[in-house]
Amino acid sequence: MSGINFQSGVKKEVSTYLYSMPNRLINEQSPYLLQHANNPVDWYPWGDEAFNRAKEENMPVLVSIGYSACHWCHVMEHESFEDKETAAYMNEHFVCIKVDREEHPDVDHMYMDAVQAIGGSGGWPLNVFVTPDRAPFYGGTYYPPRPAYNRPSWMQLMQRMDEIWTKQHDEVQQQADQMIKHLQQASVQSVTENVNAPDDSFCKKIAENLLKMADVEQGGFGNAPKFPGTMAITYLLEHHHFTGDEKALSHALKSLDAMIAGGIYDQLNGGFSRYSTDRQWLAPHFEKMLYDNALLVSTLCDAYTITRNEKYKAIAEQTIAFADRELKSESGGYYCALDADSEGEEGKFYTWTWDEWIEALYENDEIAEVYFGIKREGNWEGTNILHVAKSLDAISIEKGMDLHLVEDRIYEAKKKLLKKQSGRVRPGTDDKSLLSWNALMNIALSKASVAFGEEKYSAAAEQHMQWMIDNFMVQGQLNHVWKNGTARITAKLDDHAYLIQAMVTLASASGSNHWIAKANELLEVVVTDFDFDGCMFYYTSKYQQEIPVRKVDVYDGAIPSANAVMAHNLWICGMCMEKSDWVSRSSNMIGQMSDKAMRYAYSFGYWSTLLQRQVAGMKTVILSGQESKEQSVILNENYNPQAFTVTLGNNKFELPILKNKFFGGKLSIFVCSEQACLSPVSSVGEALSLIKKQT
Repeated sequence: MSGINFQSGVKKEVSTYLYSMPNRLINEQSPYLLQHANNPVDWYPWGDEAFNRAKEENMPVLVSIGYSACHWCHVMEHESFEDKETAAYMNEHFVCIKVDREEHPDVDHMYMDAVQAIGGSGGWPLNVFVTPDRAPFYGGTYYPPRPAYNRPSWMQLMQRMDEIWTKQHDEVQQQADQMIKHLQQASVQSVTENVNAPDDSFCKKIAENLLKMADVEQGGFGNAPKFPGTMAITYLLEHHHFTGDEKALSHALKSLDAMIAGGIYDQLNGGFSRYSTDRQWLAPHFEKMLYDNALLVSTLCDAYTITRNEKYKAIAEQTIAFADRELKSESGGYYCALDADSEGEEGKFYTWTWDEWIEALYENDEIAEVYFGIKREGNWEGTNILHVAKSLDAISIEKGMDLHLVEDRIYEAKKKLLKKQSGRVRPGTDDKSLLSWNALMNIALSKASVAFGEEKYSAAAEQHMQWMIDNFMVQGQLNHVWKNGTARITAKLDDHAYLIQAMVTLASASGSNHWIAKANELLEVVVTDFDFDGCMFYYTSKYQQEIPVRKVDVYDGAIPSANAVMAHNLWICGMCMEKSDWVSRSSNMIGQMSDKAMRYAYSFGYWSTLLQRQVAGMKTVILSGQESKEQSVILNENYNPQAFTVTLGNNKFELPILKNKFFGGKLSIFVCSEQACLSPVSSVGEALSLIKKQT
């Protein structure tokens, strides 16, 4: 965007302003907002009250967005928002709104897009200056209390914003209007009208493009910072399954192995941190998010099903155990995150100085020292991050010790370290629950049930699914966030998409086919309320009028594209409910994204996966008869990501696709493509042959 010069500085006298009482955020539920409730800044929560005041007084609005586990959000709060002089200036010249990005992802998306259009990059904290009509005219991320990092101080920026609002008001309004038009156009430009029919060459090119980004030495994709990249890893796993490409499998497993051995994985408590700040996966940003762990469990389940390597099963189960222990509420839902900081220091709960190491173990254990990569001087900022520096097998050979003795030594060391760690101040918990992230965790539980043949996980998923329905559904409408017994904020597209996906995944894992019918009901709502041009879907419902831009989001971010998940849902529910228009819409959505998926594979990982399955021939598989449940377990021991399995058993639950497929005690397996259901077969082996045939 061009026009106004935002960079010049201006000095102005600042009066001291003491705001001794808690601000309006004291009445909010969000842990992030409550963290700011005693700031001297006169914060408003997101809503009409703040913007109505801005209109009445013709004041610019500051929208500051972050989340509770965000390290730099805490830094800026301490440096600026807790400073009385800075707060006084903010209160005098702006209407100040604090937003939890996890509560209002639509608000975050719009203003993040604006900041990226202005400066080319984004992040959190996100600080955006907007008009009383909610249109952004300038913004950025973290600003220091004094000029640094080639950027002005927070005070200098605010003084400049006040100056241009006062002296160049018409230009500000014009630029804000241009920004809204730009965001509206950009929102739909990502959707192409060209529908391609992809083939094997598309899938091969996607794999090649992903592998060009691969860090062949350390695993993962690109350089630091490194994120898990679960959608890309899943694509490579499936590409190997369909083509036998060993390079794809090798890099997918190398990436998982590197994360499992790295500091990004909590070697004592289980669970994965948000990302690694270095290429080697050693030093994480220590916050732990529910969605990362849910997605990684799902990917680990795939890796286990392909390789039967017990390591992937063990880490997946440890991650589920971590989520159940540290992120699950007594009521039955999962919280959002654990903070990166404790006692004002990032990673303090998880790291060990040499003295702390000796104190915990009573003396140095050389076996544990080598295994965890402990150094007297520390391996990170004078302290030690636990990671697997040398494998158990390698230590066994090097020390001439029986492997079981080495394992026992590490086990005993972990017990001592955990005991010592239990006395530390724990990181804070963001104890709100989001429907979308809970749905991702539900999918992970169902996938674990199928991959490991463990009904306890499908039983847990059933119980958790009912909790989501009971708590997020209010008067027939889904809500986005739940805390302290109250659900609020209208559900977004990802809430619906992931919940529908969780329902059909649970139905396949448990044989409880009523969840498919329930998924169908929710999908009808999405088709009606979120529709964009009969193809893609808006991120917000047509009834939501809080922001001036309705976004059509097709990219994968930290979590899968909600539109891509909807394309998957349309195919499954369209097949199960015999709604050919949904199946066609799914194919059209995938076709429209095929070029982008091929060129920008990492950002379109879920689309790429759907495209590859479509080329392989997506199918539904119905198992009918008294042995169908047992045979479905055998069937699922094989990796068939392009097949959706429905187990009928003795349950005659009415789904259109199940009509005339109940044959009493006789095992019958029907394999159905978009065109038709093939004649039933009576063995898993025959069914697998039909599943693998391209259509």
